Formats: sequence, structure tokens, C-alpha cells
Amino acid sequence: MAWGDRFARWAQRFASTDVAQADSSQEIGPAPRRAVDRHRALYTQIGDFLFAHDLDITALNFAFAQDHVSADPATVRAVNAALAQYGCLTNAVVEEIIAERDADKITPETLETMLAKVESHLAEVMEVTEGSRASADDYGTRLKEQVDDMAESPGGSTPAIEKVIALTRTMIETMRAAEARLKASQKDARALQRNLEAARRAAEQDYLTGLPNRRAFEAVLKTRESLAREGGRPLAIAFCDLDHFKAINDSYGHDTGDRVLQFVASLLAQVSHDGCHVARHGGEEFAMLLDATTEEAARIVDEARDDLSARKLVNRDDGARLPPVSFSAGIADVLAYSDGRAALKAADEALYLAKQQGRNRVYIAARPVQGG
Repeated sequence: MAWGDRFARWAQRFASTDVAQADSSQEIGPAPRRAVDRHRALYTQIGDFLFAHDLDITALNFAFAQDHVSADPATVRAVNAALAQYGCLTNAVVEEIIAERDADKITPETLETMLAKVESHLAEVMEVTEGSRASADDYGTRLKEQVDDMAESPGGSTPAIEKVIALTRTMIETMRAAEARLKASQKDARALQRNLEAARRAAEQDYLTGLPNRRAFEAVLKTRESLAREGGRPLAIAFCDLDHFKAINDSYGHDTGDRVLQFVASLLAQVSHDGCHVARHGGEEFAMLLDATTEEAARIVDEARDDLSARKLVNRDDGARLPPVSFSAGIADVLAYSDGRAALKAADEALYLAKQQGRNRVYIAARPVQGG
């Protein structure tokens, strides 16, 4: 506990006033004393976490460590997954976890701010470039004037040469200053580009499975629907939901449940190609978009369902065999509905019917009745 004690002493300044009052007061009761002790214990646990993983003592890492020692489920799962994948935590890994964990907090306002910074950097680059071009033009004009003067006044060429040298020095200094500004702006722009790319990935990717998330799926659905309607090509949507998934979480724990979700995601991802887009829609739900008729889509999804239900999965924690894992699915013809959302709702209703009829099956939604 040496590192934790050391950190607790360092962090004690956050509550130094309360502690001093508690130590000096003769009227303090057991409740405030217990609160101080809890704070000290929390600082100790946070310190143990930070020093055990050799993380920098920053506000970001401090808050992340507090989430972990407070047993925040999402943070604990993310840490376990990172340790399993990388074998350790680093400052960069923590930043990545936080970015992906807080993907929903990336708002249009946040992205608008980032884009405004990009525009600002581009404007600065254009300003420097234009200024450099103007300086070069001005230098060329004035240099030509001095050369003409030297040609017309051979006997008095020394002052003209001195002016040319002075102009050249000024131009060199101007170009060096412009180069320094361009380098600084380029560095900022690259850092901002990395932030934008990380924000885009966090906003469109499901951290647990690596599949596109609901937000990304809805964007693809909108684009593919438009292309299908214009080209008259078939487009089907499938909505899949794992059967009795809550029982797996309750019986074997959320870590095992997460691994089951990852396995199902990898199995469905094998189906994914240019004509099939697979995403995690949320929880134990997956969505698929297929350039196919509903009958063709049903065959593809049913093959994946049959493959999954035949697998004999084992709990990695104790080696025990898990009960059969399966999913139910509903499929709808996107072009038969007013828009993609309506088609997804129809697929969800077909999924509900599949659940009612015994689960582990694929149902196709009836086409909507056209008004007369």
C-alpha cells in the first residue's frame, strides 16, 4: 500500500480544510469522521490504480481511476478488455477508452467547434501563403527596379548593390517567419485531424464488438435506400436479437455475456461484404442491410442463425459449456415502406413474432397493404 499511501498524502490537499477542522474540533461526531476516512480510502484506491498501471496523475486519469474503483460497469469492462488485448494500460489506451465510452457525448456542437478550428487553421495557412506570395512579388518588383538602376548608372552601382542585399536579407527573414508559421499551423492541423478522426470513429463504432453502431447504421441505411430507389435494386433489412441473453448475463456474469456478444458480432461480420452491412444496434440487437430480396436475405440470415445455434460455446472462466446461443430475426423489404425507419419497424415486428413462435427462427414481414 506504499504507493497508495503516498498518493493519499498527495491528494489530501483536496480535503485539507475539512480534515484540519475535523482534527481540531472537539465536537466532531463519528459520522463526519467516517466521511473523512472514506475519502482517504478512496484516494488510496485511486492511487493504487494509477501507480499500478504507471499512469500520469492528470485530471482525466484521476476521474477514470475513480470510475474504476467505484465499479462503474462500463469502465470495468473496458479496462478488462484492454488488459486482455494489450496486457497493460497506458495513457493513450485510457484516452481511447474514454473517447469510445463517451461516444454519445460527441454532439453536433462539439463537431462544429472542431470544424471551426479546422477552418481557422486553413484560413491562417491561406493568409500566410498569400502573404508570402505578395512578399515574393514585391521583392521581385523592387529587385528589378534596382537592377534597372544599376544598368542605367554604372558609376553609382555600389548603393544599388547594397539595396539589393538589404532587400534579399529582408526577403529571407520574411520567408523564414512565414515558414515557422506554416510549420506551427501544420502541427496544429495534424493534431486536430487526429482528434477529428478519433471522434468520428468513436461516434460510429461500437467499442465492445468493433462493428458500426446504430448511428452509423442509420446513416448507411439512408444512403443505400436512396441508391436502391433510384436504381430500382432490391434492399432488405434484418433485425436480429439474441434469445434469452439476460439469462446468460444473470447466470455467467456480464464478462461472459460480453464475450458472447463479441462472438456473435464476429460471426455476423463474416457475412458482411459490399452487399451486406452489419451493425450492433444496441444491447443484444444487431441490424443487417442486404442488397437482396427478402427471400435471399432470409436465406443468408437463416444460415448465420443455424451456424450460431449449432456452436458449442464454452465459458472461458471455468471451462463449463454454455447453453446453446441463438437469435431470432425479422426481415423487411425496405422499398415496400415509406422510408428505412418504417422498414426497420416492420422488421422489428416480424422479430417479435418470431420470438412469440418459439425463438431461434427468421420471419419475413408481410408487405404493407396498399391503399385503394
